[in-house]
Amino acid sequence: MKRISLMNQIFIAFGLAVLFGVIFGPSMTIVEPLGDLFLRLIQFVIAPLVLASLIVGVTSLGSGKQMLRLGGKTVAFFLLTSFVAVGIGLSMGYLYQPGTNVEIAEPTTEEAEEEVDELDESIVDILINIVPENPFAGLAQTEMLQIIFFALALGVGILLVGEKAEPVKKFFDGLAEVMFKVTSGIMMVAPLGVFGILAPVVGEYGLEVLLPLIMVIVAVATGCLLHIFAVYASIVKLLGKISPIKFLKGMSPAFLFAFSSASSAATLPLSMKNAQENVGVSKSTSSFVLPFGATINMDGTALYNGVAVVFIAQFYSESLSALDIVTVMLVATLAAIGTAGVPGAG
Repeated sequence: MKRISLMNQIFIAFGLAVLFGVIFGPSMTIVEPLGDLFLRLIQFVIAPLVLASLIVGVTSLGSGKQMLRLGGKTVAFFLLTSFVAVGIGLSMGYLYQPGTNVEIAEPTTEEAEEEVDELDESIVDILINIVPENPFAGLAQTEMLQIIFFALALGVGILLVGEKAEPVKKFFDGLAEVMFKVTSGIMMVAPLGVFGILAPVVGEYGLEVLLPLIMVIVAVATGCLLHIFAVYASIVKLLGKISPIKFLKGMSPAFLFAFSSASSAATLPLSMKNAQENVGVSKSTSSFVLPFGATINMDGTALYNGVAVVFIAQFYSESLSALDIVTVMLVATLAAIGTAGVPGAG
């Protein structure tokens, strides 16, 4: 009998989670430990996997010049797609008018001031905290930007030292292989993890909690689908020279898990596995680009920010000028870069 593929197992688990959540309601919190345990297993491999794979990615490029070339293209690409995502979000906001005829509690002045203070602090902190005081503390706390900085520094150092650093290079190459093998083992229970994450959420909240903001959800969902099937698919076809269908099918397990866990960081191991095994991305490229993407390429957050700005403007009966829109697109793009890849960070 043919074994069901991991992709189909995750699809089935996703459907069953929604079905069981709707049928059994809040009692589905009984399976929540399955999701919590799976997320802990994912968090367990993220730091060493990103560190080792990014170092391997840097050293396999052969020179600092090639690293800067690929790194420059990667950052430029991420900024461009995030900028486009904000534009799509703004467009969806104007199309669906989510802020009209909505009755929700307005935040108090104190709450609003706290949010602004937190935003100001976070922008400054993000810039400063990229450089770790203690790289091992960054690893222990899974601070992704610090891990990336540490990995890039080590990778460049290995390239500059050359032959004497070959044992260090081989160590991280071996560590990367080990972590990929551990990750593959963890992914075998991904369907249970998806079920344990999604079923309690659907069971506890149902559809009632979504009704007041249903148009926001529709606007964001439509924008995300447009971004995936129009923007990403076009990029894959024109720049990647591969079939968008092959790409979407190959990456679908990562898409489903990202939707269930609401965490790009937790999805990173599965994204790397899918990219290499299903789409045919080279190990050196995926090891270099994907850890960056899971940390700074938050297109979904950027798109949501675009919808949210229009929602708030409509809720307060304010209009946005052309200058306001350009400012929102720039600020939302930069804000998305600093958003942590964990649930609720956006």
